[in-house]
Formats: sequence, structure tokens, C-alpha cells
Amino acid sequence: MSRWFLGVDGGQSSTSALVGDESGRVLGVGHAGPSHYLGADENHARFNDAIGGAVRSASAAAGMTEAHFAAACLGLSGGSAGKEALVREIVTAEHYSITNDAVIALLGATAGDPGVIAIAGTGSIAYGRNEEGRTARAGGWGYMFGDEGGAFDLVRQSVRAALRHEEGWGHSTALREALLQATGAVSVNGLLHLFYTPAYPRAKIASYAQLVDEAATNGDATAREILHTAAQALATIVAAVRRQLFDRGKPARTSYIGGVFRSAILRERFAKLVELESGAPVRPPAYGPAAGALIAAYRLAGLGVHPSNAPPGI
Repeated sequence: MSRWFLGVDGGQSSTSALVGDESGRVLGVGHAGPSHYLGADENHARFNDAIGGAVRSASAAAGMTEAHFAAACLGLSGGSAGKEALVREIVTAEHYSITNDAVIALLGATAGDPGVIAIAGTGSIAYGRNEEGRTARAGGWGYMFGDEGGAFDLVRQSVRAALRHEEGWGHSTALREALLQATGAVSVNGLLHLFYTPAYPRAKIASYAQLVDEAATNGDATAREILHTAAQALATIVAAVRRQLFDRGKPARTSYIGGVFRSAILRERFAKLVELESGAPVRPPAYGPAAGALIAAYRLAGLGVHPSNAPPGI
């Protein structure tokens, strides 16, 4: 009988699942909404719908008649605390690894090798693992106290800059009109209050981060400064992780993942700062986080295979 393996990336913005066979072939891909879980009843239901929906979709695409896995790894935004029982209700497997999304992002980006990764999606964090298996992290404090360089923070800084402009004590910036046009708000003050309503969850607000890159690409100095500041913050937390894990002067593979890095301005600035500090090149990710989770599932079963046909970025 075939043995099936499952990798899941459960994030704040979306959930992705990959089903693979023993050879490393990805046979099924599934997607669902955000699975970030903080304990409330409605979040419990959302978590079940997201994880269950993505796994069912991937299992059906793989042609599985019974969704039973030899090994399953789930990397979840916010970590595994309080979620293991929920996962075991949704996913049936012989072996489980329920961990945080930073672990699987690193595994995917470095194809399982030691290194450091900067993750900048809705929020931000840096995470690393050395040859001895020791791990470290920096950042990831959440939108209230940190997440500098993440998409939500880019929009937050843009709103602040637009408010200063509107009130007459900040530099002129194209970000004001871009934000108003995208949201239909009449003023930035009105937009501020709109963003406090349930109609604008963090992931939706974060989606406007692309406006910052568009404005910077078109020459807006304020937008470019916001992107450069974000790149500096991300490079700083990467350096903090590397210092904890790797001897000075020893090159450590560094990679990145997350929607923020679609900005060429931010990505190039980040790479330049990291390379100046570490002397090692920054490489694009070998695989996405869900594929990293699938690699971990294979390792749980004692297999050293990698996904041979994982969709890019997943």
C-alpha cells in the first residue's frame, strides 16, 4: 500500500497543504483561509475550517480514499500551544510534528540545511538553526509590539506618513492619495477609523503594502524610506539570530520568504545589508513553507527525500 505524507503551512493570511508519496512526488495541493488561532470559539471554528479544508482539498487532489498519513507536519502561525488536540481531531497520522511556521519556512528555504531566514508576511520574524541543531529566533512580537518590516507595519507607517501630510506637519507623499483611492475613504483620518473596524482585519490591512512599493517605484521619497527602514529592521533581526548560532566570520546560509520580499527595492536593500554584515550571499528560498513541512514529515518517517515537484513558493 502507498504511504502518504502531509505538510501544512498554517498562516495568518492563508493555509496551504501538500500531500506527497514516499518518493517525494507531490500529488495533491490544497488551499484555505487563515488558520491563526488565539483560543476564542470563532477562532476554533476558523482553525478547523482552514486546516481541515486545505488537507481535504490536497487529499482529494492526491486521489486518497482515506486521509491517513504515515507522517504529518504542521507549521502554525503563533506556534503549537493549545492546538495539538485540535490538529489530531482533523488529521489522522502515525507520526505528528506540530510546530510553528518559522520552523517549516527555514526547512523549505534551505532545503533542510542549517541557516537563517527572514520571514516578512503580515508580520515578521527571523529564525535559524545551526549544524548542532540549536535554534534561535528574533522578532515576531506581534503587531502591537513589533513585526517591524512586515506588511502590516508597512501600511501602519504609510498611514502615519499620510496623516502627518494631511495635518500639515509631514512631507508630501503619494501614499495619501494611493490609500484613499484603494479604500474609498474621504480622508486619512477617516481611513484611520475605518481600519479600526471589524471590516478590516490585519490581513486585509496588510494587503495594502503593495501600495508602498508602487509609490516608491514611482519615485516617492517617503515610500522609499519606509521600505529601506523595513529592510534595515529585517536585516537586524537576521544578524541577531546569526550571532546566537554561528561563530563570527563563519558564513551561514541566509534566505527570505513572505510577500514583503516581492518588493525589489526592499529585497535588494535587505540583501545588501545582510551581505555587508555577514560576508555571505543571500539566496532565494529553495522551497516554500508547506514543502518545508513536507520535508519534516519525511524526516519523521526516517526518509531523506525532498519534494520533487513542489509548486513554487508553497
